Amino acid sequence: MTDRYETLDARIVERFGEQVTRIASSCGELTIEVAKDDLIAVATALRSEPEFGFEMLMDVCGVDYLLYGESEWTTSSATDSGFSRGVQRRPVILDEADQFDARRFAVVYHLLSLRHNTRLRMRVFTGTDNPPRVRSVVDIWNSANWFEREAFDMFGILFEGHPDLRRVLTDYGFIGHPFRKDFPLIGNVEVSYDPVKGRVAYQPVSIEPRTLVPKVIRDDNRYDEQLWDTGNE
Repeated sequence: MTDRYETLDARIVERFGEQVTRIASSCGELTIEVAKDDLIAVATALRSEPEFGFEMLMDVCGVDYLLYGESEWTTSSATDSGFSRGVQRRPVILDEADQFDARRFAVVYHLLSLRHNTRLRMRVFTGTDNPPRVRSVVDIWNSANWFEREAFDMFGILFEGHPDLRRVLTDYGFIGHPFRKDFPLIGNVEVSYDPVKGRVAYQPVSIEPRTLVPKVIRDDNRYDEQLWDTGNE
């Protein structure tokens, strides 16, 4: 990190102590993790105290860490990229679970200080609650309003204290949250016009799931240069 961010990191550690945890970065950016019970206090200080001055909330993102860091394929004869999660090697935690892993769902806040020309990423895990929930930061940064609605819509994360927490990308009859890792790739329902009812209606999905498999690495003369035909012999 640059000297400016090293200074900011030191100020954050001095100000918040054990309330924050520094997250390692491979690209020189500063990321901290905060317990959800400390979110409002830390966020308020980051915005209001002049040594931080993070007056702008640039984005709020939901994250689903289900099976994070695990490859769906373990093989020496196929690539481990370019495939879909249509093939599931093990059961996943469904939306109907009594509770989630404490570090499955997270909310990430991207902050900007115009005063100091610095940026900060702050991550908060939602805990084991189902549905996952954290406090809304709309009263601290008004720009969080639609960002939090998007995270609710896509991940099903509830933001307590939000003034109008409704879906913003999917419609009112949509079932589930499409950015969750256990959301079915073909969805749950499909929409079509029903001439009998004279309106658009929901019905069960009629398409069949399609699995995309990895590209197979074949050991034949297409890939071995020693077996190529030069065309001159």
